Amino acid sequence: MFKYPFLLLAFILSTSLLLTAADQDWPVYLGDKSSSQYSTLDQITVENVDRLEVAWVYNSGGTSPDNRSQIQCNPLIIDGVLYGSSPDLVLFALNAATGKELWRFHPFGENGEGHRLGVNRGLVYWKNGNDERLLMGAGNHLFAIDLKTGRPISTFGDKGRVDLLKGLGRNVDDLYYLANTPGVVYQDLIIMGGRLNEGLPAPPGHIRAYNVITGEQVWRFNTIPHPGEYGHETWPEDGYLKSGGANVWTGMTVDEKRGLVYCPTGSASADFYGGDRLGQNLFANTLLCLDAKTGKRVWHYQFVHHYMWDRDLPTPPNLFTLKRNGLEIPAVSQCTKSGHVFVFNRVTGEPLFPIEERPYPSSDLVGEQAWPTQPLPTKPAPFARQVLSYNLLNNLFPETLPELQDQFVRLRPHMPFTPPSVQGTIIFPGFDGAAEWGGQATDPDGVLYVNSNEMPWILTMINASRGSTNGERVFLQMCAACHGQDRLGSENQGTLIPPLTVEKLNEKNLDEAGVREKIQKGAGIMPSFGFLAEKDIDAVIRYLFHDADSEAADEESSDVNTVTTYGHTGYNKWKDSNDYPAVKPPWGTLNAIDLNTGEYVWKTTLGEFPELTVKGIPPTGTENYGGPVITAGGVLFIAASQDEHFRAFNMKSGEELFKHKLPAAGYATPATYSVNGRQYVVIACGGGKLGTKSGDAYLAYALPQ
Repeated sequence: MFKYPFLLLAFILSTSLLLTAADQDWPVYLGDKSSSQYSTLDQITVENVDRLEVAWVYNSGGTSPDNRSQIQCNPLIIDGVLYGSSPDLVLFALNAATGKELWRFHPFGENGEGHRLGVNRGLVYWKNGNDERLLMGAGNHLFAIDLKTGRPISTFGDKGRVDLLKGLGRNVDDLYYLANTPGVVYQDLIIMGGRLNEGLPAPPGHIRAYNVITGEQVWRFNTIPHPGEYGHETWPEDGYLKSGGANVWTGMTVDEKRGLVYCPTGSASADFYGGDRLGQNLFANTLLCLDAKTGKRVWHYQFVHHYMWDRDLPTPPNLFTLKRNGLEIPAVSQCTKSGHVFVFNRVTGEPLFPIEERPYPSSDLVGEQAWPTQPLPTKPAPFARQVLSYNLLNNLFPETLPELQDQFVRLRPHMPFTPPSVQGTIIFPGFDGAAEWGGQATDPDGVLYVNSNEMPWILTMINASRGSTNGERVFLQMCAACHGQDRLGSENQGTLIPPLTVEKLNEKNLDEAGVREKIQKGAGIMPSFGFLAEKDIDAVIRYLFHDADSEAADEESSDVNTVTTYGHTGYNKWKDSNDYPAVKPPWGTLNAIDLNTGEYVWKTTLGEFPELTVKGIPPTGTENYGGPVITAGGVLFIAASQDEHFRAFNMKSGEELFKHKLPAAGYATPATYSVNGRQYVVIACGGGKLGTKSGDAYLAYALPQ
């Protein structure tokens, strides 16, 4: 018997209050430092979720009039205050119970005179005593903001910000570098990645840690190894001076108990052709486990050797405890764009399901050398289909099937890791996955919840050196991937890219001087190409405005990279003439996988096309961006779908329990929190992808009071 029962009761109550205080917030990007996207809140349950109503709406402003702006922010909620960002990257604080604005911070100046490239997917919160600050990436800068006032902390870096183009080991000041996704905090360090140009030239994607208080760079891990460093021999001798990429653009996770940070890297530049970087290319396309305090490598695993397929790791890894044979194993899982889940012991790097190195075809592009094998896990089974065969072509519309069949026979037969080609190579799942940046959720039982795309894309390479003029050669190498080989524009990974024909340039009142300014400074989502020599910019402008008349003035050779001879015709989704995917449904799915056994719990479609549903076609699923959030109430929340709805599912069965039309599509991961005993779920409704309208709203749901 306890001698002082009232002390025991006080201890239990105080512990309960502490847990409640901690669990009511959403203080870390994607929920916590393990990226679980899980909340212990349980007020909203499978029995009452259908009663959800809109509690408040906040319009943040900053929507572009051409429907090209987005919000991808997973907001933070700390002590009853919500922190998020607008389409034009203005940081704001709201009363999380009412949506009332408390303050705003303009990282590019009150009049927006700075350069607003990229998006903001979330924020970082740090506290030490009374010092509470937010850390936000915007453009190529990392800002430190006072939590209470919304003002920059002047003692951090240069008057409140750090230039992330500095400290990479070589001069990259004129190159494209964005801090789209928040870093992670370990003690008094913030560990950062960044988004880079996927063509050349590009900065190296080195991982860096900064002192949260001063902004001083503390350590750097070279993802393109320098001479004497592990992996240097997997690149050309001078690769560390010329190659780019191998960057963490998706976010990281931290095992605070063990002092380990897990960093998933992207591709080496340039996309799709590696003739100038022959070799295995460590540490591109790799899950890196680093000592969080020092940046030293603990272990690594490379998922794609000598990358050519836009198979960069698209999402933060998940930390969880795997249960097997009565043992509890500290584990980390990594989902991929190809639809696979790799699972490792997070301390040792040992695979917890077998992985096989399998042979794949060689490349026929001049100067390219595909790696002879690639790794794939034997379990779990992929959560997206892997081969687009003739009998998988979309036959929902008999009138469009012949066009798909005709195109199919002209392309290379599809199998995973078929190398890029001038003939045309099917990428399936496509450039945007299967898995994407919105993240996956893991519950305390080790079940993974992942949403997936199944859109085929077609990659067609072009030999840029065969352009008839210098201007055409530079255009094919630097511009055609987005604007198209024919200059007619494209939908580049869900974002509309304008045409560059003379007629369209004239319609927009863009003369040669205006085009020169956009090339040199960038515009919208287009990065600056100020690194180009003046003669190359002149040549491109002559090509755009004078086309065939430019050859006589184009006798000079180009200063752009002449080793990377191949460009590509763009990021082209394969659709029929009705604008539906070329493959049979499902086109978007939601999956629950037990990572203890590698077996599926359930699979269902995510999203629908109403015009098909009314014809009696079962829900097909749609492309989707943004991830799920799960709760102790047994409910999974997700927006993400092209049909602009917010949904709730039963975590045990996959049954859809709730659906609500949003003011614009919610291409972001939601957050859930509690204020004064009331649980809320909030989603950013930014739209702007997949042909949907742009929006500026944050919308919060709760049960009726």
